[in-house]
Amino acid sequence: MTTPLIVLVLAVVVLGVLTVFVVRRTRKPDEISKRLNQFTERQMTLEEMELQQPLMQRVFVPAMRSVLAVLGKYGAKQSGERLRTNLQQAGNPGGITPTMFVGLRVVLALVIGVIITVVTMQSMPLSQGLLYSAVGFVLGYMLPVMWLGRKIGGRKKMITKALPDALDLLCISVEAGLAFDLALQRVTQKWDDELAREFKKVLSDIRLGRTRREALKDLSIRCGVEDVQTFTAAVIQADQLGVSMSKILRLQSDQMRVRRRQRAEETAQQAPIKMLFPMVFLIFPALFVVILGPAIPRIMKSFGGL
Repeated sequence: MTTPLIVLVLAVVVLGVLTVFVVRRTRKPDEISKRLNQFTERQMTLEEMELQQPLMQRVFVPAMRSVLAVLGKYGAKQSGERLRTNLQQAGNPGGITPTMFVGLRVVLALVIGVIITVVTMQSMPLSQGLLYSAVGFVLGYMLPVMWLGRKIGGRKKMITKALPDALDLLCISVEAGLAFDLALQRVTQKWDDELAREFKKVLSDIRLGRTRREALKDLSIRCGVEDVQTFTAAVIQADQLGVSMSKILRLQSDQMRVRRRQRAEETAQQAPIKMLFPMVFLIFPALFVVILGPAIPRIMKSFGGL
């Protein structure tokens, strides 16, 4: 009886010693890294970098993306290429994909429709409640499209506004002796707006092996702005025909400045017409009340006396 007990004790002791040895061996690199970190910059692991992000970015955003991607498969089928182009023209807000955008439309339609249904069914007749519920479903389904349209319009305005100044810098840089790609890089270093980000994308595509022609064509598609399309077409034509790039950029710069001046004059001419509606419906009624208000009691009294 004593021999098995002694063997068991020895086995436990040996196992404990091995465990301590393994733990000390595994801790040695950590101690070494701690000492090295005192003199060098510590490189974080992927897990540590991920844990530094907020809980929203680590858990809720990926989960929501997955849900939208799944629901997008059951939404109404539409042209994926056209929707992808619209998202690119909006600047790819939130990195959303066409499938996720369709899923977002489905989610908003369900949420708004169900909320309106619950509210109206308790206080309205069935037919009227169903009508409001249908309106809620349609409104929820169309809200993302309206939001995307506003994003596209705002981004196009920003690009149109920034293009003349960017062309001026491009022209000056090329006339000073820089190549066209280096001049584009100079513009990206000077500003940080939507147009500069698109130029960065063009330079990135060229570095990845795409031709300048293909990169500029993609630029015109992503922007969806007529002035950018004119600029890219002129640059592509100059590159193919061997025309001086500085002359083309000078002509484009002058043309864009003229267009900007024409847009400003057009906006100024539209101002009186736009001011007419608030004057008629807001300012004139207040003036009538102030001017004719004191006379109304006398008029009523005179008619009453008659």
